[in-house]
Amino acid sequence: RSITRSYYRNSVGGLLVFDITNRRSFEHVEDWLEEAKMHVQPFQIVFLLVGHKCDLVSQREVTREEAEKLAADCGMRYIETSAKDATNVEESFTILTRDIYELVKKGEISIQDGWEGVKSGFVPNVVHSSEEAVKPRRKCVC
Repeated sequence: RSITRSYYRNSVGGLLVFDITNRRSFEHVEDWLEEAKMHVQPFQIVFLLVGHKCDLVSQREVTREEAEKLAADCGMRYIETSAKDATNVEESFTILTRDIYELVKKGEISIQDGWEGVKSGFVPNVVHSSEEAVKPRRKCVC
């Protein structure tokens, strides 16, 4: 609630995370989304709705269907994660990154004066997983 405009400055993407075992957190998603959008105006930000703690099936208070519907109504995608067993944690960042990259390729997100959200001169060809990023690379023999 106390997040300020400076927190969102230059953001291009964000994860809206709620606890699937806590209905109150789900009921605040739209408020969080509107607050975030208000702080990034006039720029665009891409969001991914994340239902967290999917490992706690017996304690679930929010169904996948209602979370997917909210995400669709708000123009976002939805994924469920668990930090406890690492379910979809990396995947959530990969989805968000790919969605942003696709919008950059289409020109829907672009470099603008006064905004540092997307840096000029760096547009990767491929989105790699974190495992690929830390693999030792071959050294040039030339």
